[in-house]
Amino acid sequence: MRVIADKSHGFPCRISLGDAQVGEEVILTHHEHHKVDSSFRSSDAIYVWEDERHFAEVAVVPQMLRSRLLSLRAFDQDGMLLDADGVDGLEVETLIERLFIDPAVAYIHAHFAKPVCYAALIEGV
Repeated sequence: MRVIADKSHGFPCRISLGDAQVGEEVILTHHEHHKVDSSFRSSDAIYVWEDERHFAEVAVVPQMLRSRLLSLRAFDQDGMLLDADGVDGLEVETLIERLFIDPAVAYIHAHFAKPVCYAALIEGV
């Protein structure tokens, strides 16, 4: 579904990890972000810009994540939840580091806490 952004910070692109500006067209679609064979398999509605490039920075937190309250969920290699906590996006590195201290953590999913929806995958480097 194509929609027009009618407010700032309400239409985050999950590919570029940037925010659509008021008046920009985005695509609202369904996305299975946690394709695992466990009870934590999950999907959500997401916004994307047409023909958008992936966020490819390494060890950089995009502004889109810094500007929001986040919920981080740490998973093992089998897709089982090991830990989770909330954090202000301005302090997200501290929580990422704490979660990755556990050697069993394979990856982290970031979710926007308000509204609760998938934001990004975080992998250790």
